[in-house]
Amino acid sequence: QVSRQHNAGARGWLPAVFRMAEWDADLDHIIPSAVLPPFWAKLVVGFASLLCFARSYDGDFVFDDSEAIVNNKDLRAETPLGDLWRHDFWGSRLSSNTSHKSYRPLTVLTFRVNYYLSGGFHPASFHAVNILLHGGISVLLVDVFSVLFGGLHFTSKGRRLNLAPRSSLLAALLFAVHPVHTECVAGVVGRADLLGALFFLLSFLGYCKAFRETHKEGTRSTFWVLLSILLGAVAMLCKEQGITVLGLNAVFDILVMSKLNVLAVVQKVLHKDRSFENPGLLRNGGLLFRMTLLAAGGAGMLYVRWKIMGTGPPAFTEVDNPASFADSMLVRAINYNYYYSLNAWLLLCPWWLCFDWSMGCIPLIKSVGDWRVIALAALWFCLIGLICQALCSEDSHKRRILSLGLGFLIIPFLPASNLFFRVGFVVAERVLYLPSAGFCMLLTFGFGALSKHTKKKKPIAALVLGVLLINTLRCMVRSGEWRSEEQLFRSALSVCPLNAKVHYNVGKNLADKGNQTAAIRYYREAVRLNPKYVHAMNNLGNILKERNELQEAEELLSLAVQIQPDFAAAWMNLGIVQNSLKRFQAAEQSYRTAIKHRRKYPDCYYNLGRLYADLNRHVDALHAWRNATALKPEHSLAWNNMIILLDNTGNLAQAEAVGREALELIPNDHSLMFSLANVLGKSQKYKESEALFLKAIKAHPNAASYHGNLAVLYHRWGHLDLAKKHYEISLRLDPSASGTKENYGLLRRKLEQMQKRNV
Repeated sequence: QVSRQHNAGARGWLPAVFRMAEWDADLDHIIPSAVLPPFWAKLVVGFASLLCFARSYDGDFVFDDSEAIVNNKDLRAETPLGDLWRHDFWGSRLSSNTSHKSYRPLTVLTFRVNYYLSGGFHPASFHAVNILLHGGISVLLVDVFSVLFGGLHFTSKGRRLNLAPRSSLLAALLFAVHPVHTECVAGVVGRADLLGALFFLLSFLGYCKAFRETHKEGTRSTFWVLLSILLGAVAMLCKEQGITVLGLNAVFDILVMSKLNVLAVVQKVLHKDRSFENPGLLRNGGLLFRMTLLAAGGAGMLYVRWKIMGTGPPAFTEVDNPASFADSMLVRAINYNYYYSLNAWLLLCPWWLCFDWSMGCIPLIKSVGDWRVIALAALWFCLIGLICQALCSEDSHKRRILSLGLGFLIIPFLPASNLFFRVGFVVAERVLYLPSAGFCMLLTFGFGALSKHTKKKKPIAALVLGVLLINTLRCMVRSGEWRSEEQLFRSALSVCPLNAKVHYNVGKNLADKGNQTAAIRYYREAVRLNPKYVHAMNNLGNILKERNELQEAEELLSLAVQIQPDFAAAWMNLGIVQNSLKRFQAAEQSYRTAIKHRRKYPDCYYNLGRLYADLNRHVDALHAWRNATALKPEHSLAWNNMIILLDNTGNLAQAEAVGREALELIPNDHSLMFSLANVLGKSQKYKESEALFLKAIKAHPNAASYHGNLAVLYHRWGHLDLAKKHYEISLRLDPSASGTKENYGLLRRKLEQMQKRNV
């Protein structure tokens, strides 16, 4: 026995059901009946979603994963859990002016659990969770699409009916294999979008359950509405986009459950029809109550979110979103709409995908004479056509599907639209994860309409299967590109050759692999494309410094700090170059400026200490290195330099104390063992010195100096055979070591004299 819930009579319902069944039957030549049962439909969708992105399972941490995961202290056990609620997505304090204000504590919490369960930063476990999340979301969408296509109907026992099994299955399949999702699934930071989408859908399905109850059970109905709002808040704590589910719930309630004909209402308002003074919509107290709850919940979420942000909205730069900095409102409007058309094109033809679309990738449209205006004209032509059909069609089923499809496409996209606040990107594939569900719904409806008006069904079936197959293959290829930074960055060169950040990232990847010559070429191209790209200047200056091209390095770094005076890293690197050029006063000033802009800068204190050591200002050097170790207790180089300086100045007792302190903090550092062993040897603590030397050699057996200095220890100690053995090992590892050669020669002469004496 079948019944429909929520103040709707039986009259007019059976024809509506038949129309739904008729629309769904238009896809029967595409979707075989064997996969229509819910279990098999969800199994097919889940398998397809996992198949598409399985290649990313064993990928590395790439691009933003480094900052959000590997370098994020909020993932580590020593960070209190409470800090997750005071920090942004990247681990910075929300109160900081440099924070991006991305407040996603629940997503960071899942990273932390991932880190704990996998025993460290093992990318495979992080990727596996993302792939499974996408599979679960795709399966959940079968239920969501069944409601959106077929309406909300229940049996007398409260079980929801799926009146559009073919449409819901096809739309879920199109979503599962859409290549635009690769960034969210294959990039670990995309988990924010995945979790936000998961709770978004759960919130929507929870809201649907509010209509399963009868009027006499209104309390239970209110419970489901409140639970839906709570799940929306959870979605927002995973990704800011999650709050938009409240808007979708409202649209669904008004258009589907309350059967409001928007066009009829508008016409009555315009014609001042008296029959509108007391319409059914206003008499429906249940609807008004639910709308009040949704509005209050949304307002409360926004208020709490604003209070948490602390210092106001984040500050983005012109390179992040150039259109938002245009002086002319017309230029801004044209470019925003052009960005919308690019997003629509990525949904329609997801072939040209890029990890980053900023920094000149999409040049500004500065006049209506630009040919790209055609793209935004085409977008609005299509949108207006769909909106007219959604409002004016005589078929209520068609109106409902188009309205809900457009709602699912547009509402989740609103936070990324620049309409309410400036966003920090031009185009971002990740923000299309939820809107793509609306696109897949509209595309499925389009296939059904095409099939209905075409006698030849096989070409339509071939078209649909072709789209699914091509998208699946594209997902596999794109997932492979996301497995490593080298492949990811190089794949972007053909899509966005004008993007300075792409060239910068390719150069950085090459530099990390030791290919400095190629890295220089890409860094120079990045600076050419964006003459104010200070990070590219800084990295290029570093490489030139290492290649001893100090003059050009100084020019680049000076320009970088001139463009961005608070760029602490560039100031420090400028100081290193000036130190190498023997311009000590300028170097000290650069180091001091760097520390002024970044007070907790241990590497800068370390380099400042080196400068003071070169100037024989030993007390200042020790003080600078002590500051470095106070800020970063595991700063091995600073500890080592303190030990060596105290050793060289004859302060053996103090050097020994510093060495022991350092080893307590960094017990497995072989360089510290080596430095302390040298001090102990000079203090004639031979046994302890030998133990440290042997431990250091065990950790780093191919260090010639370790064997050479151990040989010196044995030489002094009188263990001449052992001294000979380690001198020989040291010279085998480094035949050019003059000091070791000289000591070995002295030992051999001594051994020869001893042999003659014995004879």
